[in-house]
Amino acid sequence: LRSLSNPREIAQKGDILRIFLMACSVKSVKLSVIGLSCLQKLISHDAVASSALKEILATLRDHSEMPDESLQLKTLQTMLIVFQSHLRPESEEDMSQALGICLHLLESSRSSDSVRNTAAATFRQAVALVFDNVVLAESLPTGKASPARLGSSASSVANNVTRSFGQTLSLAFSYGELTMREDLTDVGKLGLRLLEDLTALAAGGSARWLHAQSLHRTFALDILEFVLSTYVPVFRALLSYQQVLRHQICSLLMTSLRTNVELEGEAGEPAFRRLVLRLVAHVIRLYSSSLVTESEVFLNMLVKVTRLDLPLWHQILVLEILRGFCVEARTLRSLFQTFDINPTNTNVVENIVKALALVVATIQASDSSEETLAAVAGMFSSKAKGIEWSMDTDASNAAVLVASEAHTITLALEGLLGVVFTIATLTDEALDAGELESPRCEVDRLVCSGQSALLCVAMVNSTWLTILDSLSLILMRSQGEAIILEILKGYQAFTQACGVLRAIEPLNSFLASLCKFTINNPNEGEKRSILLSPGSKKPETSMDQRDSIILTPKNVQALRTLFNVAHRLHNILGPSWVLVLETLAALDRTIHSPHASTQEVSASVSRLSRDTSGQYSDFHILSSLNSQLFESSALMNVAAVKSLLSALHQLSSQHISGNSQLSGQQIGSIAFSVERMTSILVNNLHRVESIWDQIAAHHLELANCPNPQLRNMALDSLDHSICSVVGSEKFQGISSAPHPLKEYQLVEESETRSFEYAVLSPLVILYSSNKNIDVQMGALKILLHVLERHGEKLSYSWPSILHMLRAVADASEKDVISLGFQSVRVIMNEGLATIPVQCLDECILVTGAYGAQKTDINISLTAAGLLWTATDFIVKGLSGRSVQKANHLNEEVQLGVSTEEGDIPTSEEGVKRNPLQQLVDYNKLFFSVFSVLQKLGADDRPEVRNSAVRTLFQTLCTHGQKLSLSMWEDCLWIYVFPMLEHVSHLASTSSKDEWHGKELGTRAGKAVHMLIHHSRNTAQKQWDETIVLLLGGIARLLRSFFPLLQQLSKFSSGWAILLAFLKNSILNGSKEVALAAINCLQTFVSSNCPKGNLESSFVKSVLDIYELVLQTSPNYKSDSADKVKQEVLRGLGDLYVQAQSLFNDDMYLRLMAVMHLMIKSSMNSSDYDSELGSIPAVQRGILEIIPMLRPTTMLSSMWSPLLLELLCYLNGEESPLHRNSKEIREQNSDALANGTKRSSVEQGHINGTGTKGDTVVGCGWGILFIEKLVPIMVNLFLEAPPNERCSASPQVIQGLGRCMNTRRDNPRGTLWRVSAECFNRVVTDEVRQENAECGSDMNSYRLSRARFWKEVADVYETFLVGSCGRVLSSDVPSADSATADESLEMTVLTVFGDSVLKLQKEAPVEVLQRLVNCLDRCASRTGSLPIQTVGLLPLHCSRFSLGCLQMMFSLCSCILKTSSYPAVSETSKVSISILTKRCEVILGQFLADENDLGDRPLPSVRIEETVCVLQELARLILDIETANALNIPLYLKDALRENQSHGRAHLLSLLPTFSELVVSREPRVRELVQVLLRLISSELGLQRLT
Repeated sequence: LRSLSNPREIAQKGDILRIFLMACSVKSVKLSVIGLSCLQKLISHDAVASSALKEILATLRDHSEMPDESLQLKTLQTMLIVFQSHLRPESEEDMSQALGICLHLLESSRSSDSVRNTAAATFRQAVALVFDNVVLAESLPTGKASPARLGSSASSVANNVTRSFGQTLSLAFSYGELTMREDLTDVGKLGLRLLEDLTALAAGGSARWLHAQSLHRTFALDILEFVLSTYVPVFRALLSYQQVLRHQICSLLMTSLRTNVELEGEAGEPAFRRLVLRLVAHVIRLYSSSLVTESEVFLNMLVKVTRLDLPLWHQILVLEILRGFCVEARTLRSLFQTFDINPTNTNVVENIVKALALVVATIQASDSSEETLAAVAGMFSSKAKGIEWSMDTDASNAAVLVASEAHTITLALEGLLGVVFTIATLTDEALDAGELESPRCEVDRLVCSGQSALLCVAMVNSTWLTILDSLSLILMRSQGEAIILEILKGYQAFTQACGVLRAIEPLNSFLASLCKFTINNPNEGEKRSILLSPGSKKPETSMDQRDSIILTPKNVQALRTLFNVAHRLHNILGPSWVLVLETLAALDRTIHSPHASTQEVSASVSRLSRDTSGQYSDFHILSSLNSQLFESSALMNVAAVKSLLSALHQLSSQHISGNSQLSGQQIGSIAFSVERMTSILVNNLHRVESIWDQIAAHHLELANCPNPQLRNMALDSLDHSICSVVGSEKFQGISSAPHPLKEYQLVEESETRSFEYAVLSPLVILYSSNKNIDVQMGALKILLHVLERHGEKLSYSWPSILHMLRAVADASEKDVISLGFQSVRVIMNEGLATIPVQCLDECILVTGAYGAQKTDINISLTAAGLLWTATDFIVKGLSGRSVQKANHLNEEVQLGVSTEEGDIPTSEEGVKRNPLQQLVDYNKLFFSVFSVLQKLGADDRPEVRNSAVRTLFQTLCTHGQKLSLSMWEDCLWIYVFPMLEHVSHLASTSSKDEWHGKELGTRAGKAVHMLIHHSRNTAQKQWDETIVLLLGGIARLLRSFFPLLQQLSKFSSGWAILLAFLKNSILNGSKEVALAAINCLQTFVSSNCPKGNLESSFVKSVLDIYELVLQTSPNYKSDSADKVKQEVLRGLGDLYVQAQSLFNDDMYLRLMAVMHLMIKSSMNSSDYDSELGSIPAVQRGILEIIPMLRPTTMLSSMWSPLLLELLCYLNGEESPLHRNSKEIREQNSDALANGTKRSSVEQGHINGTGTKGDTVVGCGWGILFIEKLVPIMVNLFLEAPPNERCSASPQVIQGLGRCMNTRRDNPRGTLWRVSAECFNRVVTDEVRQENAECGSDMNSYRLSRARFWKEVADVYETFLVGSCGRVLSSDVPSADSATADESLEMTVLTVFGDSVLKLQKEAPVEVLQRLVNCLDRCASRTGSLPIQTVGLLPLHCSRFSLGCLQMMFSLCSCILKTSSYPAVSETSKVSISILTKRCEVILGQFLADENDLGDRPLPSVRIEETVCVLQELARLILDIETANALNIPLYLKDALRENQSHGRAHLLSLLPTFSELVVSREPRVRELVQVLLRLISSELGLQRLT
C-alpha cells in the first residue's frame, strides 16, 4: 500500500478495502481489532470510496454486538473517524444507523462504564457534527455562542456583569438580524429529525428515527442544552426548528418545572432539575424575543418557586438562574424591554428583584441569622480571594443547613447587586451613546430623551426602593470586609447611575443610607439596627466629643464610597450636597478628635488586622480624600460650585446662634464649612468672580458673631481668601498695561475695577462697621498681608485703602494704630512704584498722620523715616523725567520738529486713551513731604521733631544735586528758614522747669520716679537738642551745596539771617547749641575753603563772629563757657588753616589779638585744673591752635609778632599787641614799607627786654601751660625764615634759659628738662646758620648775633655752672630720675662742646672766653674741694666735672678737621691756656694732698682726676697756632716751630710739675709721669747716651 502514490488509487481498488472487511468478519477479536485499525487509517487518509459506507456501517454494527470491551471501544473510535471524514452519513438511513450504533453501546446493559462514557462522548460529537453541517448547509452564521454558565465562581458581581455584557455584545454582533426561513435542505431536515428524537427521548419517550426505545433523560437534556446554547442561529432563522423549540421543548420544560405534583424517578433528582433549569435559562436568555409568552411563563414560574417551601437545593438552583439573569446586562435589558415596559406583560424584572429581596429579608426571621450572616460574609470573602467556597466534608446537618441558607442569601444578594451593576452599565452605555450628559459637563441637561436613557430611568424607578432596603439591611448586619466592599460598590454604582440619570429621589435616598454607615456612635451601633426610610435625609449625628470614637472598616469603606460618589457627581448633587457635607463635617471632627481611632487598634478583627499605625494611615487617607474632594471643585461647573457653597453656608448657618457659647461640635461644623469654602476658592481662582460674593458674605456673617472663636476663624479664612484672590492671575492684566486700550479692554478694565473693589470691600466694611477691636485688628492684619504679598497687583482700590489707613491713625488703641502703620510701612517701602499716581500725595499725607499721632512715639519716628523713603522715590522720578525730556528733545531735534515748552512724550491724548497713565507732579510730591516734615518739626515730642529735622536735612543733602534752583529757593524760604524761626521761638518760650520721670512706685510713703539725665530734664534743653540738629543740617547744606546756594537770588539776605542766628546761638544759647553753631561755621569753612568756594568777605564774617564771641565775655568762667571758648579757638585755628590764602596782615593780627585775649583770660594761678596737674580746657585749645598759626609766605612779616607773642607768654610779660594793638598794626604796616625801621623797632624791643634776665618764668601763667608751649614755640621758631629767626633768636635763647633755670627751684619739675632739650635744638641749629641766609641787612644781623652769643653764654653760665653736676635738693631722687637727669646734663655738655664751641664761626672772643671759663669752672669743682670733703662728693657730680675737663682737652686737640678751621683754632687758643692752668692746679693739688695725708690713701676721686689729666695730656696733640698760645719761652716756641715738634709743647709748660710727681706714692701716677717725661724727651730730641 505504501508503494501507491495516491490515496485515490487505493480507493479505486475495492479489493484492498474488502481484505480488511473480511478480516473483521472472521469474528476474531484480534483480527477485528487489526482490521478496524487498518480501516481507520484508510478512512483517515481518504483511501476509501464513499460507496463503501454501508459495508463499513454494517461491519461496525456487527462489532457493536460483540461483548469484547476493546473491540467496542475500537468500534466507537472508528465511528467517530467516519463522522469526521468525507464518509460522514448524509442520508437519513445512514445517519440513523450510525447514531444508533452509538446509542446501542450507550444503553446496552453489557457495556462497561468506559464504553458508555466513550459512547456518550461520541454521540455528543456526532450531534455537534450534524448541526455544524446544518449551519453550513443553511448558510447560517458560523459563530457559536458559549455555554454562558455564569455561576457564582470566584469573581465579583461587578466583574460578572461586565464580562456578560461583553459576551452578549459579541453574540449580537455575530448573529445580527436573521431572517426566518421555512425551507430546509436535506442536511437541515436530517438535523430536524435528530432534534425531534432527542426531544422525545428527553420527555421519556422513544425515538423512531434513531430506533432507540429509551435513553437517560438527563443525558438527553444535556444534549438539548448543548444544542440550544451552541446553535442559536439555527433556532432563530429556521422556522421548523423554532416550532420544535416552541411546541415540544418548551412543553417539555414547562412540564418538568411543575412543583405542584410529586415527581418520581429521574425527574425528581437534583441533576435533572439543574438541567431543566439551565435549559429554561437558555431559552429565556437566547430566545425570549421570539418566545415571549413561554419566557414570561418560565420567569413567573421561577419567581413563584422562590416563594414556595421547597428544598434548599431547589431554591439554590432557581436562585442561580435568576442571579444569572441579573448579572447579564443584555439579558436583563431585553427582559425589561420585553416585559416591564410593555403594559400588557408582567413586570418580570421587578418581580425578580422583589423575589430576591424577599430571600434576603429572610435573614431577619432566621433563628440563626448571625451564623447565616457570617457564612454569607465567608462566601463573599472566599470569592474575593479567588477561592470557591465549599462545605467541610464532616460538617454537621445544622452547619449544612446554615450554609444552604447562606448560599440562598448570597445568590439573592448577588442578583440584586447584578441588577445594580447592570443599571450602571446600561447607564454608561447611554452616556457613551450621547443620550445623557456627562456629570462633568458644564451644561446640565435635565431631560433624558434617548431610548436607553429612558429604559435606565424606568429600571431605576421600578427597582431602587427594593434594592435599597435589601442592601442597607445586609450592610447594617454584616461585618465581613468582602461583602461590605461588594455592597458599597453597589451603592456607588447605583448612586452614580441615579445621578447621571437625574433621578433625584433615589439619589438622595441612597446618599442618606450611605451616609448612615460612615460615622456612627459606637455605643449605639451594636444596640439597634435601624432601616432608614427611603427618601429621608440623614439625621444629624450627635456625639459627645469626650466619648471614644471608633471608625470600623465598614465606616472607612463607606466614607471612601461617599467620596467616590461625590467626585463622580459633583456637578449633579445640587441640594444633595447637604447630606454629603454633614457627613464630611462629622468625619473632620472625628479625624481631629484626640479620642478617635480605627477598629484595628481598638478591637481585634482577624481579617482586617493591621499594624499599630493603621489608624493613622486610615485617618491620613480619609483626610486626603476629604481635601481632594474640594480641590476637585475646579472641575465643576459654576452652578455646581455655587450649590456646594450654598450647602456649606447652610451647614454653617444652622449652627450659628445669637449665643456666644457654642458646643465643640457646632464650632467644628462651622470650621469645616469655612475651611472648605477657602479650599473651593483657592481651587477656583480662574472664575472667582462668580463665587466671591457668597464666600465674602459668609465670612462677614461669621465676623459679626458674638463668639470670639468664630470671629477669629472668619478673619483667618478671609485673610487666606483675599490673599489668594489678589495673588491670582486676575490681577495681572490690564492695570499695568502701558499701551493704549481698546474698547473691549476698557470693558474688561471696568469689570476688573469692580471686582477689585468687591475683593477688598470686606476689609473696609469690617473696620468701619464693626466696633470690636479684635475684628478691626483682624481686618488690618489681612490688609497688611495683602500689601506684603501682592500689593503691586492692586490698582483701583488704593483710595479706599488709604482712606481706611488714614482713619486708623486717629484711633485711640495703640495696637490698632501699630497694625495700620505696618501697612503704611509696606506701602512706602515697597509699593510707591506701583501705586496709581493720583494716590501718591495721599500716601504721603497718611504717613504724616501717623507721624503726628500721639499714641505711639515709635510709630511717629518710623513715619519720619518713611518720608525719607518717599523722597528717594520722588527724586528718582525727577531724574527719570529729566532724562525722558532730554531724550524727547533729542528725538524732536533729529526729526526736525519744533518742540513747544511743556510738551512731553505722554500727552493728554495718550492719557485719555489710557486712563491709568497719568503725569506725576514730582515737585508737588516733594513739597508735600517737606510740608509734613515741617509740621512734625514743631511737634511737642522731642524724638519726633528731631527725627523730622534729621529727615528733612538728610533729604536735602542727599538729593540736593537733583533739585532745580527754583525748588531750592522754595525749600529754603518756605520750609527751612520758617522751621528755623519757629523752632527758635518755641525753644525760647519753652519751660525751664525741671521734669520728673515716670513714677515707678513708692518707698516709705514717697513716690519713686525714673531718673532723667540732666541734659534732658527740661523742655528748653530738649528744644535745644532740636536746634542742634537744625544747625547740623544747615552745616551739611553749606558743606555740600554752598556754590549752588550762592546762585540763588535771595542768597545774601539768607546768609545774613543765618549769620545772625549762628551769632545768637553762640552768645545766648546753651553749651550744646553754641557748640553746634560753632561746628556749623567750622564745617562751612573746612568744606568750602579747600575748594576755593569762599571769598574773603565770608572769612571775615566768620572771623567777626569768633572775635565778637570771645570779646563779649572773656572773664566768664564755667565748664560750658570753657568748652565754647575751646571750640571757638579751634574754629579760629581751622579758619586760618583753611583760609590762609585769604588772610592779610590785619586779619592775622586780629587773630593773634583774639588768641592773646583768650590766653590772658585763662591765665590764673588758682585754676582748679592746674591744681589737679592738668591744663585748663581753654589753654589746651590755645596750645592746639598755636601750631596752626604759622604765617604763610604772604604773611612772612608776621613771624616776628607771632614769636614775640609766644615769648611774652613764656616770660610772663604783657604782650605788645595787647598794650597797643593799634600801634602795632601801624608799625607793622610801616615796617612793610621800610624794613630798616622795622628792624630798629624790633631791636629796640630786644634791648628793652634784655635786662630782665631774672624775671620769674610764667609769672601768673600756668607752669603746665609753659611746659607745653615751649616745644610748640621752638618748632615754630625752627620753621621761621632765617631773617625772622635772626631777630628773634636772642629772645628765644633768653626765654629758654629762664625756663632751664627753674631747675634750681624745682629740680623734679619737667619744664627745665623740656627747655634744655629745646635749647639744644635751637642753639645747634642757630650755630650752623650761614650768614647768607640772614638777609642783606648785615648791621641788624650782627647785632642779633652778638645778642645771641651773649644770651647763649648767659644760659650756659647759669645752667651749667649753677645747676649741672650739683646736688640741688636734700631729697634723694629715684634711680631712674637721677639717671635721666645725668644723661640730660651730659647731653647739654656734649652739645655745648661739640656743636657750639667746636662749630661756632662768628662768636666773639670774649664770649668764647666766657664759655671756656664756664667749662673750666665746672671742671674745677672736684679739685677745689678740700681733701676732707672731696670723698663725700656724689658720683654724678664727679663724673660731670671730669666730663667738663675732658671736653676742654677735646677743644684743644688738633685732631678735629672741619671746614671752619679758623674758628676752631680760635677756640683752641682760648682754651689751651685755661687748660694748662687747670692741669697745673689739679696736679699741684694732688701733690699737696698726698704730702698732707702721708701714708693715708688719697680719695679715689682725687686719684681718678689726676690719672685722667695725665692720660689726656699724653694724648693731646696741639697745632702750631695753639702751641704759640702757650705760656713758654719764646726761644722754645721758635725751636719747636723750626723743628716742627710743636704737638707736645703743652708738656714743656708743665715739666716742673711732672718733675715733682715722680716721687708720688701712687703707682699709676708715677707710670703716667714716666710716659710724659719720655714724650718730652722725644719732643726735645734728647736721647739716652748709652
